[in-house]
Amino acid sequence: MTTLEQIQDLKQRISASIIGQDAVIGRLIIALLTNGNILMEGLPGLAKTRAIKTLARHLESKFSRIQFTPDLLPADVTGSEIYYEEGGKGQFKFQEGPIFGNLVLADEINRSPAKVQAALLEAMEERQVTVAGTTHKLPELFMVLATQNPIEQEGTYPLPEAQMDRFLMHIFIQQPGDEDELKVLRLGRGEESSGGPSADATPIPQSVVFDARKEIAAVATSDAIDRYFVDLVSATRNPGRYDKDLAKWLHVGASPRGTLALDLASRAYAWLQGRKQVTAADVQSVAADCLRHRIIPSYEARAEGKSNDDLMGMVLKLVAVP
Repeated sequence: MTTLEQIQDLKQRISASIIGQDAVIGRLIIALLTNGNILMEGLPGLAKTRAIKTLARHLESKFSRIQFTPDLLPADVTGSEIYYEEGGKGQFKFQEGPIFGNLVLADEINRSPAKVQAALLEAMEERQVTVAGTTHKLPELFMVLATQNPIEQEGTYPLPEAQMDRFLMHIFIQQPGDEDELKVLRLGRGEESSGGPSADATPIPQSVVFDARKEIAAVATSDAIDRYFVDLVSATRNPGRYDKDLAKWLHVGASPRGTLALDLASRAYAWLQGRKQVTAADVQSVAADCLRHRIIPSYEARAEGKSNDDLMGMVLKLVAVP
C-alpha cells in the first residue's frame, strides 16, 4: 500500500467508530499530518474524546489523557523531579508527566488556571519541557487535542487569544442527524455486546505519518495561491478595504501563524485528495477552521449576533479567488 492508501485506511478505521463526524475526522488527520494541534469545541457526548482514543488505537502510539480541573498543577502536566533513595544515597529523578505521550487529550482545557494552560501550550509550541533547569524533549510524533464545552462557563478560565493562536485549527462539532444518531445507537449496542470497540487490525506504524509529512511538503502551491493565503489573512486585518460592515465587525485580525496554518492545512488537504498541487477550493475548505480562532469580533458584531464563522464567511466571499 502507498502512504496515501495507508492514511486513508486509518481514516476509514476511525470513521467506522465515529459516526456522522467525517469533517472532524478529516481535520484530525490533517493536524496529525502537519505536526499541528487541534482545539475541539462541542457539547458533551459528541465523541470528542472517542475520536482521539480511536486514532490512538489504530496508530502505533502512546495515548495520554489529562483531565483539566481547577486544582491541577503545571507539574501534573509536565512531570516533576522525584527524590529517590537507593543504597543509602539519595538523588532526584525526573518522572515524566502525561504530556510525554504521542497523542495527548487535554480534556476541558478551559477548566484549569492560566499556569497549567501555559505549561501545556509551551510544550505544544517548543516540543519540550524544562523542569529544575533540565530540558526534556517530547516524542517526535506529538499532537495535542484539547477540548472545551461551549455552554458551561461557570468556574472556567477561557483561553486568551494569544494562546488560542497556538492551535493549528479550531473545530466546532455539531449534533448528529437523526439517521446518524440511529447508527450511533446501534454501534454502541454492538460494542456493549462484544465487550468494547474492535481492535483486531494491526496499528499503522508511526513511520507512515512521517512519510506522509515528507510527501505533503512536496505538494506545490502557485504564486497565485500563495497570494490568496496572504490576501485572506490580510482581509481580517484590513477589513475596511473590502466592506464597511466587515470593518465595523472585525476588531482584530489573524496573525502570521494564520497564513502558515492555511499553507500547511491546504497542502495536507490537497494531498489527501490525491493531488500534488493546491487549488483555491482546497484553501477554502480549511480556511474557517484555520482562522476562526485567530480573529476577534467587535462589540458591535456580538451585539448584532455575528459569529466568527459569519465573519469568515464574509471574508471568503469578498476576497478574490485566483
